[in-house]
Amino acid sequence: MPLILASASPRRRQLLTEAGYDFEIVPSDVDEPEPPAGTRVVDYVAWLAWRKASAVAARRGEGLILGADTSCSVAGEILNKPVDRADAERMIRLQEGREIDVVTGLCLYRGGRDVWVGAVETTVCTCRPLTDAERLEHLDSGRWEGKAGAYGVQDDDPFVTVVRGSWSNVVGLPMERLAALLAASRDLLGVEG
Repeated sequence: MPLILASASPRRRQLLTEAGYDFEIVPSDVDEPEPPAGTRVVDYVAWLAWRKASAVAARRGEGLILGADTSCSVAGEILNKPVDRADAERMIRLQEGREIDVVTGLCLYRGGRDVWVGAVETTVCTCRPLTDAERLEHLDSGRWEGKAGAYGVQDDDPFVTVVRGSWSNVVGLPMERLAALLAASRDLLGVEG
């Protein structure tokens, strides 16, 4: 049974393609509201991943739908995708010289059966302090657009380093965790092979 990716993310598409998955893309088109104050990042991304997968399942009926959502967290503050350049600068400055938790929620939802499984993966990164010129170059580049925390390790942003955990998680889809979740839940989800 092919996977249905409930996302238009080119990064998730690339990771699945490189790993050899057979999948189609059906964006969920659900909004991603800012979390209420005090929300834990693990709860937030797990909820959004489920929301995306269940929205596609409701439209498609059948299939194995993969929902995912990635956010960053610094000292408990959740950093989603920046809304504009000023927000991107705020996020970058907040992360400089600190450890960052990059957290992705996964949801595999079996449409037609109304069953699902989920997981959350955390990767720890560091962001070195930037010079004013480096920060300005990054903001001018636009590489921050559409990316949680306003950066992407896949873009070779030289100031972010993965310290512990999955590199692909920082890109937006923890491939090792996805494979383990699929293997562990085949019977529940009714997936063969």
